[in-house]
Amino acid sequence: MAIAKKPRTTSPAPVAPSRMVALLRGINVGGHKKVPMEQLRELAIGIGGQDVATYIQSGNLVLSAPMAPANVEAALERALRARFGFDVDVIVRSASQWQVYASGTPFPEAEAERPNLLLLGLAKLPLKPGAAEGLRAYARAGERVEVRGDAIWVDLPAGAGTSKVTPAVLDRLIGSCVTTRNWRTVVKLAELSGRAVP
Repeated sequence: MAIAKKPRTTSPAPVAPSRMVALLRGINVGGHKKVPMEQLRELAIGIGGQDVATYIQSGNLVLSAPMAPANVEAALERALRARFGFDVDVIVRSASQWQVYASGTPFPEAEAERPNLLLLGLAKLPLKPGAAEGLRAYARAGERVEVRGDAIWVDLPAGAGTSKVTPAVLDRLIGSCVTTRNWRTVVKLAELSGRAVP
């Protein structure tokens, strides 16, 4: 009697790590949701991250990982909850996507004149149709809003303090949680992710 051979199993090919940028929303603000950057780097390494770096205290993380950005989001959110006991939304984009953001905004004069008041907003989920028009209805005093792909660009000449384009409005009109970073941070994260900035 012939003995049936077991089918040969092969391990999946290892996935090469890819560079990406992770943004944590709402940490280290007013004494709430404190996440030290050293511990954030440790968590990133713990989920398989390599070449990990952080920038300032607002939750900007650059890493290489052998997984998709959505999986990095989920892994970091689980790790943060386990370490600190509270939920933190994490939004991850590939380094190549970040290079597109850093290649220029709809408001080039604001890049030069007020880089701290020119914001990039990124959402957890795809943007709702008509999001840009809805946000423009809240713009006042020279404020401008444009959407390019998945990027929401907001120019706030007078700053965010009195603006009606608030985080709550962004979340509601975009359709999922949004986190923002100013133009200076966008450029710095492009540098840290290993991409040349024009």
